[in-house]
Amino acid sequence: MLVNTKDMLINAQKGKYGVAAFNVYSLETVQAAIRVAEQEDTPVIIALGERYFPTVDVEGFAAMVRAMAEKASVPVSLHLDHAYEKESIIRAIRCGFSSVMFDGSTHPLEENIRLTKEITEIAHMAGVSVEAEIGSLAKGAFSDEEEGTGTLTDPESAKAFVEQTGVDFLAAAIGTVHGMYQGEPKIDIELLGRIQQVVDIPLVLHGGSGTPEEKVREAIQSGITKINVNTEVSMAAVSHLQTYFENKDMMHLSTVMEDMQRAMEPVMAKFVRLFAGK
Repeated sequence: MLVNTKDMLINAQKGKYGVAAFNVYSLETVQAAIRVAEQEDTPVIIALGERYFPTVDVEGFAAMVRAMAEKASVPVSLHLDHAYEKESIIRAIRCGFSSVMFDGSTHPLEENIRLTKEITEIAHMAGVSVEAEIGSLAKGAFSDEEEGTGTLTDPESAKAFVEQTGVDFLAAAIGTVHGMYQGEPKIDIELLGRIQQVVDIPLVLHGGSGTPEEKVREAIQSGITKINVNTEVSMAAVSHLQTYFENKDMMHLSTVMEDMQRAMEPVMAKFVRLFAGK
């Protein structure tokens, strides 16, 4: 069933569990995410980043995901990830996304507040929930995200931001990275706890790939309800494809894509179980 992301995350906040938001870019990635969610009987978020708009027909993609979500036996939402342009957000709203993320983290706080408030007002008129971010994640290995500053979220700034923008959930920067860690992860759970004390909306953790499982569990207990996962799933798929090239077998494309999906599913299942506390 297709649901609003806000409702999904409020339930997670009450139940003290996390929901996986898998970044997707193809039919196989969507099918893998929904299949795993059904097998584990957990909700799932299908996330399409603005950076994939040049290679993905957004309207066609949204129609496909919505159709698959309506058939699913678990709650599914469709989320626009890391959008910087208002036009992209309006496009996503028009074709039925459940939620959108406006990333104004590169702007000074006052400008981020102004822009995010405008986006929130537009999205809420359409019944679409909004994620935003203050602070910034650094870029790790094997990531296709833009380079970030690694600036951590200030709790008082987060409080003011939420109060003035009316966003539905907030991405908190606590030391995770986009991609895989280069060196020892330095994740500030104490900072997350201070953010949770002053912000009552669901919190989001970007950079689930490579994050130590114990830190993930602690983060969920400290208010994290949505955890983004991209790089580890991508690495599993690409690693599997490399075996075809190494063997130099001329396989049919349908077989290659089916096997690639099967290679992604155990990685997704690992995250779904971890976030659900299984």
